[in-house]
Amino acid sequence: MKYKPLPIGIENFEDMIKNGYYYVDKTLFIKEIIDKKGKINLFTRPRRFGKSLNLSMVQHYFDITLKGKSHIFNGLDIMSAGEDYTSEMNKYPVIHISLKGAGSSNFETSFRVMKDGLLYELDRHRYLLDSDKISEKDKQTFNHLYDLLNEKCDSGDFIGYLKYLSTCLERHFGEKVIVLIDEYDVPLEKAYFYNYYDEMVDFIRAFFHEGLKTNNSLHVAVVTGCLRVSKESIFTGFNNPNIVTILTSQYGEYFGFTEEEVCAAFKYYCLEDKINIAHDWYNGYIFGDVNVYNPWSIIKFLYDLLGNKDWFPRAYWANTSSNDIIQELVEQSDTLAKSEMEALIRGEAITKPINEEIVYNDVKKDMDSLWNFLFFTGYLRKERTEQIGSKIYLTMKIPNIEVKSVYENKIYEWFNDKIKAIDKNPIYEAIVGSDAQSFENELCSLLGMTISYFDSHESFYHGFVLGILAQMKEYAVKSNRETGTGRCDVYMIPHDYRKKAAIVMELKVADSINDLEPKCRNALEQIENKGYTHELRDLGYGAFIKYGIAFFRKGCMVMVG
Repeated sequence: MKYKPLPIGIENFEDMIKNGYYYVDKTLFIKEIIDKKGKINLFTRPRRFGKSLNLSMVQHYFDITLKGKSHIFNGLDIMSAGEDYTSEMNKYPVIHISLKGAGSSNFETSFRVMKDGLLYELDRHRYLLDSDKISEKDKQTFNHLYDLLNEKCDSGDFIGYLKYLSTCLERHFGEKVIVLIDEYDVPLEKAYFYNYYDEMVDFIRAFFHEGLKTNNSLHVAVVTGCLRVSKESIFTGFNNPNIVTILTSQYGEYFGFTEEEVCAAFKYYCLEDKINIAHDWYNGYIFGDVNVYNPWSIIKFLYDLLGNKDWFPRAYWANTSSNDIIQELVEQSDTLAKSEMEALIRGEAITKPINEEIVYNDVKKDMDSLWNFLFFTGYLRKERTEQIGSKIYLTMKIPNIEVKSVYENKIYEWFNDKIKAIDKNPIYEAIVGSDAQSFENELCSLLGMTISYFDSHESFYHGFVLGILAQMKEYAVKSNRETGTGRCDVYMIPHDYRKKAAIVMELKVADSINDLEPKCRNALEQIENKGYTHELRDLGYGAFIKYGIAFFRKGCMVMVG
């Protein structure tokens, strides 16, 4: 059987249908937009959940200039919705702008990318220059804007871009305009991270105000993003914008794949036996009241399974978007936040107050911002919601194995990177100086800066200690080396054996605080009883430092023998 190709990276609706890709029908999203009659609609969803494809679909349905392509909707759900909806097809002029790539380390580069998007859309509507319904003055303005977009110019020149182009389009077609803006918050996120946030906020706020709030030629605006940036910053003065977050009950099924849609896809590709794996790895998001799968990961998993039916699932979604701000927040997290991350990785839930409006300049003020970011960007799922006073509290868990792997690997790596940057000289001096108490104090301090999830007790502490020792350039550090009658945890061989002692460490995990001292003694006894120093002695090393180290959660004890 020849299957339909899977749409890896396809975000253009016409390409999706025309080239016969497997398409999960989301066209009733159009019906919802018509029914709800929202003037300005903001949809926030995590990255890679189908926002760009849905906007392309909306454009192709409404855009009057694409009337000759209306056949691409044949057989799709919207065509059975009735005359009230099909009569809206290809009726309106559309302005479609994507800000997805407009995130850079400086305002000038970000704005240049935005200019390219504005220029493309202006060029798409260049037929207006031949319209007898457009005044010569407006045509001169059109050409002036076009020339400016091709030159180095000030962002202030384009504040009125949407309003001007909307007015010209309404005059030409006699219909008000639909404005589509994709990933509006990408330039804001990058601007915050690279310290030009105020400049970008001023531009986006003014651009939206002129193009959406004061635009009398506007019929409907649909804006997408990952986060709802505070309306005091961006949507100032807007009259009741329809803002749909992942907590909103409407539109839940239109971003992401439902259980029924996933089962249908796996059945189509004759991979029903892999549905349970997909469920464990990629299911678990709750948008409104609807349970959905990560669509990007499902498509990638299906694609790989078609090449190899024994393919193991991967964390496809983890590296598809920037995690800069999340990383920064995680690295600044306090002891409580770290312990809560560990609880999440163990499969437990946490309860936190949630603010649906993000103010980037406030994200460092408290750790609630960390949980807001993790929730709205797809790293946590809603378990239940309750209101206490004026605040909404969410009980949240990690949604699936794919996201859990991000916590176990990516976030753990971020904490370790932070530890790597810390001056290790005090702990190194303690180790080579046989100063067990200072070694213990420094080790406990570093333990408090990382996270562990205690799935594999001793392996975590083993890796943690090896990571600390990795920068001791005067020693060759060996792990789990067979020596004597056993396998030594850590073996440190000095490059200059004449001046420095060889070091042997044995690690143990205690069951309680009271168990730390006995475990340390057991570790030292094991070094002696199993002869961990015999091989080194045979090689000519005469001086040894032997450490017994016991761990209990974020505490430890060190003894020297």
